[in-house]
Formats: sequence, C-alpha cells, structure tokens
Amino acid sequence: MVIIMLGAPGTGKGTVAGMLSEDLDIPQVSTGDIFRKHIAEQTELGKLANSYISKGKLVPDDVTVNLVKDRLQEDDVKNGIILDGT
Repeated sequence: MVIIMLGAPGTGKGTVAGMLSEDLDIPQVSTGDIFRKHIAEQTELGKLANSYISKGKLVPDDVTVNLVKDRLQEDDVKNGIILDGT
C-alpha cells in the first residue's frame, strides 16, 4: 500500500500521516527526510540534490524521482509507505 499525502502547507498532512503511520504500522516518509538522509550519507544522489539545495534551487524532478525510487526499495516499506508532502 502506498499512501501519498498532498496539500497546501499547514493543512495537516504530517499530522494525519503520523496518525496513519501508527495505525497502519507503515513508515511515514517525506522527500525532505529522503534528501537529508542522502546528503548526510553523501551518496551520489545526495551530492547531486545538495548541489541544488545549497544554492536555494529546487531539486529537479528526475533527481527527486530517483531518490524516492531508491527509498521504495528499502525493506521497511515492503508492507506500505506514507509519502508525506510529496
């Protein structure tokens, strides 16, 4: 199961995603979390994303999509994932 939470800032996406994550026992993940993890680990995708973020630019869709695809391969999402604010 993949749940994608979309909405304007401040609408409660993160709050609802957190409640669903607990109730359904599946991880809640945001693209921001994914970016921070890859940047901290200095992966190739993390370095590429940081080259945009550090300049105050938006990370291109193709880079973001590859980061999310990579996250979807991890073991903890085999039963589902909640993508928060993606």
